[in-house]
Amino acid sequence: MAGHNFHPSLLRAYDIRGIVGDTLTEDDATAVGRSFGTMLRRAGGRPGNPRVCLGRDGRVSSRGLANAVAGGLLAAGCDVIDIGLGPSPMLYFSVFEMRADAGLMVTGSHNPPDWNGIKMMLNSGPFHGADIQALGTVAAAGDWETGSGSARTDDIMDRYVDAMLADFRGSAFTIAWDCGNGAAGPVVERLTRLLPGTHHLLFSDVDGRFPNHHPDPTVEANLADLKRVVREQGCDFGVAFDGDADRIGAVDGQGRVVWGDELLGILAEPVLRELPGSTIIGDIKASQALFDRIAALGGVPDMWKSGHSLMKARLLELNAPLAGEMSGHIFFAHRWHGVDDGILAAVRLIEAVTALGGSLTALKDSIPAMINTPEFRFPCPETRKFAVVAEVLARLKDEGARVNEIDGARVMRADGWWLLRASNTQDVLTARVEAKDAIALTRLLAELNDQLALSGVEPVANSH
Repeated sequence: MAGHNFHPSLLRAYDIRGIVGDTLTEDDATAVGRSFGTMLRRAGGRPGNPRVCLGRDGRVSSRGLANAVAGGLLAAGCDVIDIGLGPSPMLYFSVFEMRADAGLMVTGSHNPPDWNGIKMMLNSGPFHGADIQALGTVAAAGDWETGSGSARTDDIMDRYVDAMLADFRGSAFTIAWDCGNGAAGPVVERLTRLLPGTHHLLFSDVDGRFPNHHPDPTVEANLADLKRVVREQGCDFGVAFDGDADRIGAVDGQGRVVWGDELLGILAEPVLRELPGSTIIGDIKASQALFDRIAALGGVPDMWKSGHSLMKARLLELNAPLAGEMSGHIFFAHRWHGVDDGILAAVRLIEAVTALGGSLTALKDSIPAMINTPEFRFPCPETRKFAVVAEVLARLKDEGARVNEIDGARVMRADGWWLLRASNTQDVLTARVEAKDAIALTRLLAELNDQLALSGVEPVANSH
């Protein structure tokens, strides 16, 4: 049987992602469905056809790509449950709720409108790295199973919203919700009708062209509308989501950004009251203040690699109730299924603020003031990026520096730290510096630049 070759850039570390009509076509989507379905059937499991949930975000190309994926799954002998348009976390929920074997989500996440992609999960956990490369091998060989699956649709949105609000422990607040014209909108509309308090919704209509602002809440410029509404309406706080709502952004009542690691520190406190001594996982980019706070609250802080699939795997491995990344992916195993969910994170934030005195602004004020740079991103060829990090690590070890090398090099000094790592998804190196004061920040930034220069890399700009 003739195989199907994907564009070399399409198969990423955590998912499949490309430019629609160029590096990602409907033929590619069919081959992904057929190859994934083949791998699923060969993995064994219960008798009969494997059951696969399929969801899609609100991009212009998502419906066509989802239909193509479904065609491939059906041809491989899988039964497809189409849950329609919604956020990625609703797809994850459907896999648990329907006891399916796997789930596929057609989404471009926070990429530009002409991009799209496919996220994959097995019932037992994430499907990433070597799994995705193996899918490419199956497709290239045309080594596919043949069968005839059944297809049905299922509107799961109300069950998803009800599950998020089961056992809700929050009080009434005035909150602004920026859906960014992404897939969160219809869920947030249903959710806020059931929540106590007053809710101001921005851009909850799904529009894959993203006419108001780009749906990526980690970029502060994209939060301008949210900050404005929080101030104009006197909100207690505001939340925002990326295009497929697996990430959250937040601002307090003064419109100040509450960053991903700060949110995790706030969300951790009620969890640790209920489950004292449990492990809370933060990523390598997070502030030292987060790990210190987890320890002070009686938890066990665990610093782990960035990347949502890697975080999910770590959560399962350590049986931790909560994990989070600077990027706003927050994973709940406590009263949930161990997956990242931006909308659930907003619900849990309401609960946490209720439990911790009723003011996100006061909680933001209480976080120790650290000075940190944004994440620097600078181009570095695929062939050099991991080598540069290895060279830097070797030199640091020679000088006896304290380094965490779980994901790149995080160099710990008495008054701060700096991080250099290779991106898993792009031809870039990323770096971040945090310090207790401006003098230490300048010194640590110079130290990072010295190391980059020794490996022939241009320095990062000194701006913070």
